[in-house]
Amino acid sequence: MNKLKQHLLDLPEYLLIASVLFYWISVGRVMNPIAIGLLSVLVFQIIFKVRWLGVLIPGLLILISLYLLLALFSELSEFPSFNAEAQTLLFVGLAFLLSTLFVSSVMVYKYACLEAKI
Repeated sequence: MNKLKQHLLDLPEYLLIASVLFYWISVGRVMNPIAIGLLSVLVFQIIFKVRWLGVLIPGLLILISLYLLLALFSELSEFPSFNAEAQTLLFVGLAFLLSTLFVSSVMVYKYACLEAKI
């Protein structure tokens, strides 16, 4: 059981890397300095497990995701009716942003709470 818990706590970094790769592919630019920087920081975090960086990265992602949730709802208000495009925007956007919020929260828990107990 303890090994399962450890694997589940290691999962957020890999999911955030997958999220950054999704962002990089969806932008469609090969040289994307934001994606390259995010990937570098996440890989650095996986290798060295720096505690303050493990709280800073998801903290920033939580703030960005909350801002993007507001942007999502603002964009939805511009649709004259709740058609198929609005539904797709809402469901894909909410799924992506809420999963990022959840994974970031787990990562904050991992580095802020668990590392302090050790």
